[in-house]
Amino acid sequence: MSFTVTPEHEELRQTVRRFLAEKSPITAVRNAMTTDAGFDDAVWSQMAEQIGLQGLIVPEAHGGAGMGSAELAIVMEEMGRVLLCAPFLSTVLATQALLLAGDDAAQKDLLPGIAAGTTRATLAYVEPGGDWEPFSAKTTAKQDGGDWKLDGRKAFVLDGHTADVLLVTARTSDGLSLFRVDAGAAGVERTALPTLDLTRKLADVSLEGARATRVGKAGDLTAAIERAVQWAIAALAAEQAGGAQRCLETATDYAKTRLQFGRPIGTFQAIKHRCADMLVSTEFAKSAAYGAAAALADGDGVDEATAIAKSYCSEAFFQAAGDNIQIHGGMGFTWEADAHLYFKRAKSSSLLFGDPVEHREKLAARIGL
Repeated sequence: MSFTVTPEHEELRQTVRRFLAEKSPITAVRNAMTTDAGFDDAVWSQMAEQIGLQGLIVPEAHGGAGMGSAELAIVMEEMGRVLLCAPFLSTVLATQALLLAGDDAAQKDLLPGIAAGTTRATLAYVEPGGDWEPFSAKTTAKQDGGDWKLDGRKAFVLDGHTADVLLVTARTSDGLSLFRVDAGAAGVERTALPTLDLTRKLADVSLEGARATRVGKAGDLTAAIERAVQWAIAALAAEQAGGAQRCLETATDYAKTRLQFGRPIGTFQAIKHRCADMLVSTEFAKSAAYGAAAALADGDGVDEATAIAKSYCSEAFFQAAGDNIQIHGGMGFTWEADAHLYFKRAKSSSLLFGDPVEHREKLAARIGL
């Protein structure tokens, strides 16, 4: 399990960084996060048309770039640096769910639109009062002629209030199955949730006799859905590493220019130690995130690698965001300061797909501790 940065990877990173520097400065983040949708639709279209990010991991046969987990990690790291407001992580989830379900017809129907940025899709698999494991789903699906009807509720659905297509997990006699639901269909009610982190939108979805189309063949798809979630976890870990890197950069830049007692605060030993600790934890976070990406590419040790990445990157980002606030003199409570935006993203991301404790427990069980 290894990862080697190539010139092509660096070119991809610089291309994405230049695009995001222009389209997602902190002023744009602040504007987008206060809207109901939570993102700028024009920028979303430009992401697809100019650099093809929505189609990054979509196969070439369906209009995408056909790239893999390593390239996805690079893109997510850059997005994390600037707190991009866009339904990109939900796109990763939906794309992988479609690919791993193995339904050629569904892929042909949905993936070209996803790659073009004209179709927004997300995966709804978590339920109220449940956990982040796909097998805990209680939503039911009953066949009604050639269609299916779904009954149940889904919680914490990434960008669920703005998605065009919902991919919903539900129970059938075969086990856990995946269904396509048009977001505007009768029996579907979507409610945006008030969240700590305004830069990432979540929604509750209620399904009452909602008509659906089965995705994939009959049989239990738990393993496929779990792997799709692991792709999203690895992507989120890379995003967290990018956020930690930006906090480190912001903190050290401030420490070089903020004067106290006639000298930069970065010359004081306490600040030096804090910045050094941020650097070490950020570099380890990058290693963990790219380790998870490499595991997905190799198909070996994915459970262990994603658990390590999620637990470590969550804590590294949260610590870096907190240290950034402290180095800035504790100004994170001030709305006008940008540091609090990273702190809130760090906190919410640490809980998304399960907190660090949950993932360490899974890792311990996996290796027999």
